[in-house]
Order: sequence, then structure tokens, then C-alpha cells
Amino acid sequence: MDRRNFLSVAGTAAAGTMLTPAEVVAAPGAPATPPPIAPFAFEEATVADLTRRMRAGTLTSRALTAAYLARIAAIDAAGPRLRSVIEVNPDALAIAAERDRERRAGTIRGPLHGIPVLVKDNLDTADRMQTTAGSLALVGKPALRDATVVTKLRDAGAVLLGKTNLSEWANFRSTRSTSGWSGRGGQTRHPYVTDRNPCGSSSGTGTAISANLAVLGIGTETDGSIICPSSICGLVGLKPTVGLVSRAGIIPISATQDTAGPMTRTVADAALLLQVIRGSDPRDPVTANATGQVDDYLAALRPQALEGARIGVARNMAGFHPAVDAAFDRAVDVLRAAGATVIDPCNVPTVGKYDADELTVLLYEFKDGLNAYLASRGDSVMYRTLDELIAYNTANAVTEMPWFAQELFEQAQAKGALTDAAYTEALARCRTLSRTEGLDALFRDHRLDAVVAPSNGPSWPIDWVNGDRYSGGNSSVAAVAGYPSLTVPMAFVSELPLGLSFIGTAYTEAQLLGLGYAFEQKTKARRAPRLLRTIA
Repeated sequence: MDRRNFLSVAGTAAAGTMLTPAEVVAAPGAPATPPPIAPFAFEEATVADLTRRMRAGTLTSRALTAAYLARIAAIDAAGPRLRSVIEVNPDALAIAAERDRERRAGTIRGPLHGIPVLVKDNLDTADRMQTTAGSLALVGKPALRDATVVTKLRDAGAVLLGKTNLSEWANFRSTRSTSGWSGRGGQTRHPYVTDRNPCGSSSGTGTAISANLAVLGIGTETDGSIICPSSICGLVGLKPTVGLVSRAGIIPISATQDTAGPMTRTVADAALLLQVIRGSDPRDPVTANATGQVDDYLAALRPQALEGARIGVARNMAGFHPAVDAAFDRAVDVLRAAGATVIDPCNVPTVGKYDADELTVLLYEFKDGLNAYLASRGDSVMYRTLDELIAYNTANAVTEMPWFAQELFEQAQAKGALTDAAYTEALARCRTLSRTEGLDALFRDHRLDAVVAPSNGPSWPIDWVNGDRYSGGNSSVAAVAGYPSLTVPMAFVSELPLGLSFIGTAYTEAQLLGLGYAFEQKTKARRAPRLLRTIA
């Protein structure tokens, strides 16, 4: 379901410092244009650009990492105070220097050798950083073991630059939450207009990568948490098929919907990052089918990929904002002009019919999965169950619940085991409606390569009193099905980015990346943010 419907349905059933409203909203009469910020030498840099320079010897990983750390200090911790990075890695410069030594010695670990990467603060890192999901309850000792995605990044030579802020507990704590806020990290701001919301739950990754605080970012999604912040922050975001990327070592919501995925400034970087993090993992049995899937996502990136493709236009997944609809119409014209066969309309027949069942599934799976995750952390966490976290939040309401409560925590705690008929029947209906009678039927009947829809409406002002004022989005059908979706920058409403979603069936990431790349090359819709205070 989109976030507005999700909250409606749910309602019926520096670290640790919170920004004040005066810090979030520009003062009356304040200029919309921010004070000048020093030009950044690596603005909009790609992995290919930077790797080429490191190979040529004109750039070192240490110099690159130092530049990103300085930019984080200048505009994230100070200046506009984006609050997108919840913690920098104290070992980042040392890691980068080691990657430089390895390069000089002729050892290249992989395609990300020396490239700084930020990961969301719900991925375990067995280093000197915390893993907290933004909650003060988990601050203490570092995780005992890297998440599998983190291990893959390290093996590929990446420099783990730090961790990004997020909507606390990946936005699964309250029915009235404000995206991008966490008790530990405060409020992440939108990179284009800083009194606006960056969406979530991968808010910090969205803002940080868009604002050029790192080359690449990792987000996670249950329903919308990669697609929404990527779209709203002007990024490429890919939610992979559930089972393509391991969830081991990631603080969970849903065993049937959770996945990690790339958040980048270009489709090529998203393809490269997916190539690094995908694959089977015995720690996550759902990834068994990942072996044998497409090995080279970069090979799919052809400017002519739209020629002959059959694209369905989901008109029943639009209509939530007139300016978004106009941009969507122009995007469909681009697809048609690029040689695609456009089936318009081509509506997903079951949209929204699974909303209540999805919430039931998530509540059951959250309780089960979180309790298992907390047990896996051993003595590195003080609180071992969801029930104990609820008690912690109640006892520490001043810091953890100053604006919104924990209704979803409480609803999840009231659920039983995954053997309950209420759970198994809801899950079966979700699969039937999103897959069998939804995307599978649509793709079969129209012989589609992808369905397109506007990813989200434009960003809204930050409002802790009322919570998010979400205008609409289209993450849910792919999320509930466990199928892939890709958002690519499409247009702007004033200074606010919009994205176009390409939705597919299981393990069609290569096809979606190819289509998205061709669209990106035709439109070049992304532009770097100007960090405006407000829209005048």
C-alpha cells in the first residue's frame, strides 16, 4: 500500500539530539537561496569516473574519502545540517589508505576498490560503528558480525564511509510518524529544499547520495523505503526481487518483503552496485534461487534498450497530483519516441486490494523477525525482545516519543505465531492478489517487459505534529509481490524531483535496468541539489 493508505489502515487496526522546529523551517522572510557552499570537486562523480582516475594515478582513495568526510562535516553536520549521516566510520581513512597500498601493489579487490559507500543504519557492521535502526535502545556495543551485504562491499574493495540516518525502525513504529526522524539521528532534511521531507525509511541514504556525500548508498525496503526516498531525492533506486540480495544481518520488518538495494545517482552505478551485493547466502535461505540469475547487469545497459520493448502504462497508479500526471504523460511520450510499444492504459487490476492483508503480514513477521534478530546480537544489545523495546520507549518517551508513539510496535506485539491462520491466510491473499491475479496476469496477457507509473508525488514540508502528508506512490504492488522495481529521475515540480518507476516480475532486474538506462539517457532529468532553505 502507499504510505498514506498504510497509515490509515494501521491506525484503524549530532546523534540523539532532536532538531527544534525553528531549525527545520526557515524563519519568515529568510531567503530561499542558501549561503554559498564551497564547490565540490567530486560533484556527481560516478564509479567509472573515479576508478579511471585512481587507475591513472591522479587520485587516491584516501584523498577521495577525505573529501567526502569534509563535505559531510560542512553540509551534513554543519551548514544546512542535512543530518543524513548518523555516524562516520572512524576507520574510513585508514581503510582508504590500505586500498591505495593494495592498488600500488597490483592487488584490486573488486569493482568498488577504493570507492566510498554509505550504508543504512539497519545493516550490521562488525567494526567500531553502531547498528541501531535509529533507536537509542540499541546504542551500545557494535554488532558481532557484518551483514552479508556489508561483507560483499568490503570484498569488492569499497571503503565503508559511514552509516545513514533513517526513519526509526524503518518507519515501522508509529502510524503517525515523520519520515527521516529517529531518536538517535534527529530529522534528515530534503537535499533540494531543506524544509521538506526526504521520505523514508532510507531517508539518510537518499539525502546523502543526492547531496554528493558519497559515491554509492545502500537502502532497504519493505514497501517504498528505497523507491520513495530515491524518487523524492532525485536518485536512481532499485528494489530487487526478494531473494536476490541477502537480508542476513539486517534489522528486519518482513521475511517476505524485505530487501536491500542500491541508491545511486546513475543507472550504471545502480547496476554495478547490484552486481556486487546480489547472490546466494546460506545465512538467508530465501536467496537459494539467486544462483544462476543474470551475472552481468552492466551488459544490459544499452541506449537502444527501449526499442521494441512492450511497456504497460498503469493509469490506475497515477492521478494523485496534476503536475506529476503531466510529467508522466511526457515520460510516456519519451518511451514511445524511443521505440517502445506502449500499451496505454494497462492497469494493474488488483492495486490496493491487498492493503489490509499486507499490514497483517507485516505485523506478524515484524514481531517474529525482530525477536530473532535481537537474539542473534547476543550481549551486544541490552533489549532482547519487542516487548522490552516497547517498555524502553515508554520509559524514555522524552527522547524516543516526543512527536509520535509506537502503535505499530504494540499491534505487532499483540500478534501470535506465524502458524496462526490469520497470518497464513493473509499471506496467501497477498500472493494471489499481487502476483497471480496482479502482475503475473498483466504481464502474461499483454506480453509486457515492464509496467510504468509515477514513483511518488512531490515532497511535503516536514511536520512533526501531523506526521507525513504523503501525496501518493506506487511501491506496493512490487513490494507485496516480492518483485523488482526501479525508479529513475523523470522531472521536477518546481525544485522537487519526481521519478518514473519501471516494475517487473521476478528476477527481471537486468531488463528493468536496461529500460531505465535508455530512459535516463534520453531525458538526463537528474540535476544536483542546490540545498534551498524553502520554496519561495
